[in-house]
Amino acid sequence: MFVSARKRLFFLFISSLLLLLLAPSDGSSNSTANLNQSHNKTGRTLEMTPKVLFQLKLHALFHWSSFGFLMPVGIILARMSSKSKSGRSIRVLFYCHVISQIAAVLLATGGAALSLMNFENSFSNSHQRVGLALYGFMWLQPLIGFFRPERGVKVRSLWYFLHWLLGIAICATGITNVYIGLHTYHERTTKSVKLWTGLLTFELSLLLFFYLLIDRWSYMMKQGNAPIEQLRPTDNRKTYPTTLRKELGMTAETLKQFVDY
Repeated sequence: MFVSARKRLFFLFISSLLLLLLAPSDGSSNSTANLNQSHNKTGRTLEMTPKVLFQLKLHALFHWSSFGFLMPVGIILARMSSKSKSGRSIRVLFYCHVISQIAAVLLATGGAALSLMNFENSFSNSHQRVGLALYGFMWLQPLIGFFRPERGVKVRSLWYFLHWLLGIAICATGITNVYIGLHTYHERTTKSVKLWTGLLTFELSLLLFFYLLIDRWSYMMKQGNAPIEQLRPTDNRKTYPTTLRKELGMTAETLKQFVDY
Protein backbone atom coordinates (compact mmCIF):
# COMPACT_ATOMS: atom_id res chain seq x y z
CA MET A 1 0.00 0.00 0.00
CA PHE A 2 2.79 2.38 0.90
CA VAL A 3 4.67 1.59 -2.34
CA SER A 4 1.55 2.21 -4.46
CA ALA A 5 0.94 5.52 -2.69
CA ARG A 6 4.54 6.49 -3.39
CA LYS A 7 4.06 5.67 -7.09
CA ARG A 8 0.90 7.77 -7.24
CA LEU A 9 2.74 10.73 -5.72
CA PHE A 10 5.57 10.26 -8.20
CA PHE A 11 3.27 10.23 -11.24
CA LEU A 12 1.37 13.23 -9.86
CA PHE A 13 4.65 15.11 -9.51
CA ILE A 14 5.77 14.24 -13.06
CA SER A 15 2.37 15.20 -14.53
CA SER A 16 2.33 18.54 -12.74
CA LEU A 17 5.90 19.21 -13.86
CA LEU A 18 5.10 18.50 -17.51
CA LEU A 19 1.98 20.64 -17.44
CA LEU A 20 3.95 23.49 -15.91
CA LEU A 21 6.74 23.27 -18.47
CA LEU A 22 4.38 22.96 -21.45
CA ALA A 23 2.16 25.86 -20.38
CA PRO A 24 2.17 28.60 -23.04
CA SER A 25 3.54 32.01 -22.23
CA ASP A 26 2.06 35.08 -23.92
CA GLY A 27 4.20 37.93 -25.00
CA SER A 28 7.50 36.28 -24.27
CA SER A 29 9.31 37.98 -27.12
CA ASN A 30 8.00 41.40 -26.08
CA SER A 31 9.11 40.83 -22.49
CA THR A 32 12.52 39.76 -23.64
CA ALA A 33 12.86 42.86 -25.75
CA ASN A 34 11.77 45.05 -22.87
CA LEU A 35 14.31 43.44 -20.56
CA ASN A 36 17.04 43.78 -23.12
CA GLN A 37 16.20 47.46 -23.39
CA SER A 38 16.52 47.95 -19.65
CA HIS A 39 20.19 48.79 -20.14
CA ASN A 40 21.53 51.12 -22.78
CA LYS A 41 24.92 50.93 -24.42
CA THR A 42 26.55 52.97 -21.67
CA GLY A 43 25.33 50.51 -19.01
CA ARG A 44 22.99 52.97 -17.29
CA THR A 45 19.79 51.58 -15.86
CA LEU A 46 16.58 52.48 -17.68
CA GLU A 47 13.04 52.20 -16.37
CA MET A 48 11.40 48.85 -17.07
CA THR A 49 7.83 48.41 -18.24
CA PRO A 50 5.20 47.49 -15.63
CA LYS A 51 4.72 44.08 -17.26
CA VAL A 52 8.39 43.15 -16.95
CA LEU A 53 8.50 44.39 -13.37
CA PHE A 54 5.47 42.25 -12.53
CA GLN A 55 7.11 39.18 -14.07
CA LEU A 56 10.31 39.82 -12.11
CA LYS A 57 8.35 40.11 -8.87
CA LEU A 58 6.42 36.93 -9.66
CA HIS A 59 9.69 35.13 -10.39
CA ALA A 60 11.09 36.32 -7.05
CA LEU A 61 7.90 35.31 -5.20
CA PHE A 62 8.01 31.79 -6.62
CA HIS A 63 11.62 31.27 -5.57
CA TRP A 64 11.18 32.92 -2.18
CA SER A 65 8.21 30.64 -1.45
CA SER A 66 10.12 27.58 -2.68
CA PHE A 67 13.70 27.95 -1.44
CA GLY A 68 13.07 30.45 1.33
CA PHE A 69 10.04 28.84 2.97
CA LEU A 70 8.75 25.45 1.76
CA MET A 71 12.11 23.71 1.52
CA PRO A 72 13.22 24.77 5.05
CA VAL A 73 9.78 23.76 6.36
CA GLY A 74 10.21 20.36 4.71
CA ILE A 75 13.57 19.92 6.43
CA ILE A 76 11.97 20.81 9.76
CA LEU A 77 9.15 18.29 9.18
CA ALA A 78 11.68 15.55 8.42
CA ARG A 79 13.54 16.43 11.61
CA MET A 80 10.34 16.31 13.64
CA SER A 81 9.44 12.88 12.23
CA SER A 82 12.84 11.51 13.28
CA LYS A 83 12.19 12.69 16.85
CA SER A 84 8.59 11.45 17.02
CA LYS A 85 7.77 8.12 18.72
CA SER A 86 4.20 7.79 17.46
CA GLY A 87 3.74 5.80 14.27
CA ARG A 88 0.75 7.89 13.21
CA SER A 89 2.63 11.16 13.80
CA ILE A 90 5.59 9.88 11.78
CA ARG A 91 3.33 9.08 8.82
CA VAL A 92 1.58 12.44 8.97
CA LEU A 93 4.86 14.34 9.20
CA PHE A 94 6.34 12.28 6.37
CA TYR A 95 3.47 13.03 3.99
CA CYS A 96 3.56 16.71 4.96
CA HIS A 97 7.29 16.65 4.14
CA VAL A 98 6.61 15.08 0.73
CA ILE A 99 3.80 17.51 -0.12
CA SER A 100 5.79 20.56 0.93
CA GLN A 101 8.79 19.49 -1.14
CA ILE A 102 6.68 18.73 -4.22
CA ALA A 103 5.07 22.15 -3.91
CA ALA A 104 8.52 23.73 -3.51
CA VAL A 105 9.84 22.02 -6.65
CA LEU A 106 6.75 23.02 -8.67
CA LEU A 107 7.01 26.64 -7.56
CA ALA A 108 10.72 26.76 -8.38
CA THR A 109 9.99 25.15 -11.75
CA GLY A 110 7.38 27.82 -12.39
CA GLY A 111 9.93 30.50 -11.58
CA ALA A 112 12.45 28.84 -13.89
CA ALA A 113 9.96 28.59 -16.76
CA LEU A 114 9.00 32.23 -16.27
CA SER A 115 12.65 33.23 -16.44
CA LEU A 116 13.55 31.10 -19.46
CA MET A 117 10.50 32.15 -21.50
CA ASN A 118 10.34 35.84 -20.72
CA PHE A 119 13.74 37.13 -19.65
CA GLU A 120 17.08 37.60 -21.32
CA ASN A 121 19.23 34.62 -20.32
CA SER A 122 22.81 35.23 -21.33
CA PHE A 123 23.99 33.59 -18.06
CA SER A 124 26.49 36.40 -17.68
CA ASN A 125 25.81 36.89 -13.96
CA SER A 126 26.11 34.63 -10.93
CA HIS A 127 22.36 34.62 -10.24
CA GLN A 128 21.56 32.98 -13.58
CA ARG A 129 24.47 30.54 -13.50
CA VAL A 130 23.75 29.38 -9.94
CA GLY A 131 20.05 29.13 -10.78
CA LEU A 132 20.69 26.91 -13.80
CA ALA A 133 22.80 24.47 -11.77
CA LEU A 134 20.28 24.62 -8.95
CA TYR A 135 17.38 23.56 -11.17
CA GLY A 136 19.20 20.39 -12.24
CA PHE A 137 19.96 19.25 -8.69
CA MET A 138 16.50 20.34 -7.53
CA TRP A 139 14.80 18.01 -10.03
CA LEU A 140 17.17 15.19 -9.08
CA GLN A 141 16.31 15.35 -5.38
CA PRO A 142 12.64 14.21 -5.59
CA LEU A 143 13.66 11.31 -7.84
CA ILE A 144 16.12 10.16 -5.17
CA GLY A 145 13.41 10.58 -2.54
CA PHE A 146 10.78 8.55 -4.39
CA PHE A 147 13.12 5.63 -5.13
CA ARG A 148 14.47 5.20 -1.62
CA PRO A 149 15.32 1.64 -0.48
CA GLU A 150 13.40 -0.08 2.27
CA ARG A 151 14.58 -0.04 5.88
CA GLY A 152 17.06 -2.79 6.70
CA VAL A 153 18.75 -2.71 3.29
CA LYS A 154 22.47 -1.93 3.46
CA VAL A 155 22.32 0.91 0.92
CA ARG A 156 19.65 2.64 2.99
CA SER A 157 22.28 4.46 5.08
CA LEU A 158 24.09 5.70 1.97
CA TRP A 159 20.80 6.77 0.40
CA TYR A 160 19.81 8.68 3.56
CA PHE A 161 23.13 10.50 3.69
CA LEU A 162 22.97 11.51 0.01
CA HIS A 163 19.32 12.60 0.28
CA TRP A 164 20.00 14.63 3.41
CA LEU A 165 23.20 16.21 2.07
CA LEU A 166 21.69 17.11 -1.31
CA GLY A 167 18.56 18.53 0.34
CA ILE A 168 20.56 20.76 2.69
CA ALA A 169 22.84 21.90 -0.17
CA ILE A 170 19.90 22.73 -2.47
CA CYS A 171 18.09 24.65 0.25
CA ALA A 172 21.17 26.63 1.32
CA THR A 173 22.18 27.40 -2.28
CA GLY A 174 18.63 28.38 -3.18
CA ILE A 175 18.39 30.78 -0.24
CA THR A 176 21.73 32.31 -1.21
CA ASN A 177 20.52 32.74 -4.78
CA VAL A 178 17.37 34.48 -3.56
CA TYR A 179 19.59 37.04 -1.83
CA ILE A 180 21.64 37.38 -5.02
CA GLY A 181 18.44 37.81 -7.00
CA LEU A 182 17.26 40.61 -4.73
CA HIS A 183 20.59 42.35 -5.24
CA THR A 184 20.31 41.88 -9.02
CA TYR A 185 16.80 43.31 -8.96
CA HIS A 186 18.13 46.36 -7.13
CA GLU A 187 20.86 46.82 -9.72
CA ARG A 188 18.44 46.60 -12.66
CA THR A 189 15.66 48.75 -11.24
CA THR A 190 17.49 50.98 -8.70
CA LYS A 191 14.66 50.12 -6.27
CA SER A 192 15.54 49.49 -2.62
CA VAL A 193 15.31 45.87 -1.45
CA LYS A 194 16.34 46.43 2.18
CA LEU A 195 12.83 45.72 3.45
CA TRP A 196 12.55 42.40 1.56
CA THR A 197 16.07 41.38 2.55
CA GLY A 198 15.26 42.09 6.18
CA LEU A 199 11.97 40.16 6.02
CA LEU A 200 13.68 37.16 4.42
CA THR A 201 16.42 37.20 7.05
CA PHE A 202 13.88 37.45 9.88
CA GLU A 203 11.80 34.57 8.51
CA LEU A 204 14.83 32.32 8.02
CA SER A 205 16.07 33.14 11.52
CA LEU A 206 12.75 32.00 12.98
CA LEU A 207 12.87 28.76 10.99
CA LEU A 208 16.47 28.12 12.06
CA PHE A 209 15.59 28.77 15.71
CA PHE A 210 12.69 26.32 15.49
CA TYR A 211 14.93 23.71 13.83
CA LEU A 212 17.47 23.98 16.65
CA LEU A 213 14.71 23.94 19.26
CA ILE A 214 13.45 20.54 18.10
CA ASP A 215 16.50 18.77 19.55
CA ARG A 216 16.22 20.41 22.96
CA TRP A 217 12.42 20.62 23.38
CA SER A 218 11.87 17.24 25.03
CA TYR A 219 14.87 17.78 27.31
CA MET A 220 13.56 21.19 28.40
CA MET A 221 10.14 19.70 29.17
CA LYS A 222 11.77 17.06 31.38
CA GLN A 223 13.56 19.75 33.36
CA GLY A 224 10.26 21.05 34.72
CA ASN A 225 8.73 17.65 35.53
CA ALA A 226 11.51 15.30 36.71
CA PRO A 227 12.30 15.11 40.47
CA ILE A 228 15.64 16.49 41.58
CA GLU A 229 16.89 13.05 42.60
CA GLN A 230 16.45 11.78 39.03
CA LEU A 231 18.62 14.58 37.66
CA ARG A 232 21.59 13.63 39.88
CA PRO A 233 24.16 11.09 38.69
CA THR A 234 23.26 7.60 39.87
CA ASP A 235 26.81 6.74 40.95
CA ASN A 236 27.07 9.73 43.29
CA ARG A 237 23.78 8.92 44.97
CA LYS A 238 24.88 5.37 45.66
CA THR A 239 28.51 5.85 46.62
CA TYR A 240 28.55 9.12 48.51
CA PRO A 241 26.59 8.07 51.66
CA THR A 242 28.44 4.74 51.88
CA THR A 243 31.87 6.37 51.61
CA LEU A 244 30.93 9.00 54.19
CA ARG A 245 29.80 6.37 56.71
CA LYS A 246 33.04 4.46 56.29
CA GLU A 247 35.14 7.55 56.84
CA LEU A 248 33.14 8.56 59.93
CA GLY A 249 33.44 5.04 61.32
CA MET A 250 37.21 4.99 60.84
CA THR A 251 37.53 8.40 62.47
CA ALA A 252 35.45 7.34 65.49
CA GLU A 253 37.47 4.15 65.90
CA THR A 254 40.75 6.12 65.78
CA LEU A 255 39.52 8.57 68.43
CA LYS A 256 38.37 5.71 70.67
CA GLN A 257 41.75 4.02 70.45
CA PHE A 258 43.47 7.31 71.25
CA VAL A 259 41.28 7.86 74.36
CA ASP A 260 41.84 4.31 75.61
CA TYR A 261 45.56 4.76 75.23
